[in-house]
Amino acid sequence: MSRIIVRTIRGDFIGELDDSDISNAIWLSDGITVETNMLGGMLYAELPLDAVLPKEGRTTELRTGDIAYWPGPGAFCIFYGPTPLSGEDGEPVAPFPVIRIGRMVGDCSGLEDAGDRQRLSILPTF
Repeated sequence: MSRIIVRTIRGDFIGELDDSDISNAIWLSDGITVETNMLGGMLYAELPLDAVLPKEGRTTELRTGDIAYWPGPGAFCIFYGPTPLSGEDGEPVAPFPVIRIGRMVGDCSGLEDAGDRQRLSILPTF
């Protein structure tokens, strides 16, 4: 597992990425700065990658804290709470199939305060 720091205007959050090509493309970068979008408890940002995208393993059902990649628009996603499609259990549901690539470490509910159209940095850490 590779660790990243997700830096927002409200603080730093730690995530762990799996060993997929998508995760490696993110972690091996020198750091990425993107502009956030928010949809309920989903924070996402356009992040086109030069990586192999698997056809299988895509899902819309996630758990709070999951990190995913949304292939359609090429977006990095963090699910920190319920989304508009969530059921009674409050677990996030993505609007389109995504590829789960990791999890946030600890409480990530503070991402709610990251803000829409704000800068977010994804930084590799050791």
